[in-house]
Amino acid sequence: MTTVVPTSEEDPALSVVRFTAEMSWAEAGPEVAEPQVTSLCMEAQECMIAGRWLDLASLMITSADLVFSKASEKDLECIFTVICNLVKKPESLDESLEISKLLSTKIAQQPNEKPALKLKILFNLYNMLENPYGRFLVYMKALNVAANGKVTEHIIPSFKKIDTLLKEWNLELQDQRQLFLAISNILKEHKSSTKETYKFLTKYLATFSGEDSHVINEAKEEAAFTIIEFVKAPDMFQCDLLEMPAVAQLEKDTKYSLVFELLKIFLIKRLNAYMEFYTTNSELLKSYGLVHEDCITKMRLMTIVDLASNESGIISYLSIKNTLQIEDDDVEPWVVKAITAKLIDCKIDQMNQVIIVSRYSERVFGVSQWEALRTKLTSWRGNIANVITTIQANKVTEEGTQSMQGLMIR
Repeated sequence: MTTVVPTSEEDPALSVVRFTAEMSWAEAGPEVAEPQVTSLCMEAQECMIAGRWLDLASLMITSADLVFSKASEKDLECIFTVICNLVKKPESLDESLEISKLLSTKIAQQPNEKPALKLKILFNLYNMLENPYGRFLVYMKALNVAANGKVTEHIIPSFKKIDTLLKEWNLELQDQRQLFLAISNILKEHKSSTKETYKFLTKYLATFSGEDSHVINEAKEEAAFTIIEFVKAPDMFQCDLLEMPAVAQLEKDTKYSLVFELLKIFLIKRLNAYMEFYTTNSELLKSYGLVHEDCITKMRLMTIVDLASNESGIISYLSIKNTLQIEDDDVEPWVVKAITAKLIDCKIDQMNQVIIVSRYSERVFGVSQWEALRTKLTSWRGNIANVITTIQANKVTEEGTQSMQGLMIR
């Protein structure tokens, strides 16, 4: 963080006003410039004496904006550090919030002009603020500058801390929705990992739970995009999209009903259902950039999971061959692929031509799966408590026996 060290008795804020005013009026000549500079300095002093910090911030940011293209980045960083420091002046957090809104809005204008510097200034302002919501608003402006100024690489690392920041900001649902959408748009534009983009898209879609239909309607495009991203991803085999209202609305939508049907196929159906879908909708899949061969590969792995969940834990080679539509020699390699993808744990019994499944991943992980997991954890906790009780009882018995033996020896 830049620190302004006063080199004279003049207040740093007044020095900035004088510096920016002189630079702004430099081309007008001394006769015009000097009265203007004096006037601005007097106005700034009046604001300082009266404690009108918001007015002072408005005056300073306007002057600084006029010289933004003329001054060096080093000078600009010092100028804006002094200006941003005004958020510390008011005793009222509300007034400080208003100053931060004013400054961040002005700084974020024309994001293509020195965007990296503007991001640095905004983060400086962020760190000076005590108001949590003010920090959020400044962060949103930083997202805007990063996206429109094409410097997203400077802000993407901060996404790893979003969960911590959310606790600090304590946002309403609408603000969370705005945040997650902005982040997911940046990740899409930056072509970041599908998993990271998908993570924030699902966070965004989850904010529409319990909303009216006209509100949920605004999430259609992102819901469809999220489904396609899930289907495309070669290493994502589980999701809870089906239970999200923002996604469920697509089932009866004239434009996206087939996209929703595709999601259902990948989550609750088998390969044959996908092949039937492809026969009549191949052009649709191509329009979304889906590669048929990649979809078959993913569906075969999903189908193995479905076989594991619907059988008694023992799946015959013949069943795998027929359901996956493969040759005899391909059965074991596909089982190995499923194991490698951590979709199943099993033993391959070549002698009896079966696989014995000991664990499989759920394709859909929603409310019912969470409830089942909670039941298992409760059962395990009860079992562990019983074991501890038994051990303690045995320990007491053993200590008592040893004491009795000690008395007998005496």
